[in-house]
Amino acid sequence: MQIPMEVVSACFIVGESRAMKTLETIASEIAATDMPVLILGESGTGKRVLARRIHETSARRAESVLRVVCGAVTAQTFASQLRLDEGRPSFAGTALLDGIDELDRECQRKLLHSLPDADNGSSGNVLTARIASTGNHELEDQVRSGQFRRDLYYRLNAVCLRIPPLRERREDIPLLVEFFLTKHAARFERARPCLSKETVARLRDHHWSGNVRELENAVLKILAIGDEEIALADLFVPPSDSGPPMRNGNASSLKAAARTASREAERELILKALERTKWNRKRAAQDLQVSYKSLLYKLKQIGVAESVSK
Repeated sequence: MQIPMEVVSACFIVGESRAMKTLETIASEIAATDMPVLILGESGTGKRVLARRIHETSARRAESVLRVVCGAVTAQTFASQLRLDEGRPSFAGTALLDGIDELDRECQRKLLHSLPDADNGSSGNVLTARIASTGNHELEDQVRSGQFRRDLYYRLNAVCLRIPPLRERREDIPLLVEFFLTKHAARFERARPCLSKETVARLRDHHWSGNVRELENAVLKILAIGDEEIALADLFVPPSDSGPPMRNGNASSLKAAARTASREAERELILKALERTKWNRKRAAQDLQVSYKSLLYKLKQIGVAESVSK
């Protein structure tokens, strides 16, 4: 199945599954409005991509997207990042509040008071941008527990879009594989490989705890190595399986070597990220573009105790 280049240049949110077709229809309908949008889903499902798609099909598409990483802002920098400072021109594009579930209480208060029709106090600073927020499914639990303001939740949740994990829409996997192969082969100026039916079937059956992002990385690895069997050898081996023993002249020794090299490279990347972030595992997970749970799982695999302080 070949993907036309005009599709490659577009967003990859569209899929063959009923869930994604419904999501695409709703996103297209609300794009023309200025309603705040809350996008929920697991890490790697494409929440930011969907938010940008809504912006690019809206009346504000000529303006830019202002992304605010909610887990990295402070009360002192939040207003500045949203351009709510006195004397600065208001921002007319889309404000993408990425990881709204990580926004601290003081920033939540500032955001609530900057929304149109809210009690803005004496500052008069109102956020004129369209709001698109992303978060995980635990945001509603945070509202119930009091960690996230209920009044702010309902202001941001005019429309809630939920992206299902990849394992719940496996029929989309072959299309996504073709999309990523075409996109990155053109990007790296390499011949586009044609994967075997067996490999595509195995990709479809894989659990994909990292969702679309993990799938894209697997395709990138195929393009980088140039051999799908070697590139995906580690992916299809259970974590507890150390692989077959090395035997000279046997193809299995090459697979084992690929697995060993991949695991050593992964261990080195994780440890370097932890050192950079002074062993703050949440920031390391963001740096490595994996979920926090995935990082904890990887730490177990490489023999780093969970009890290590952040």
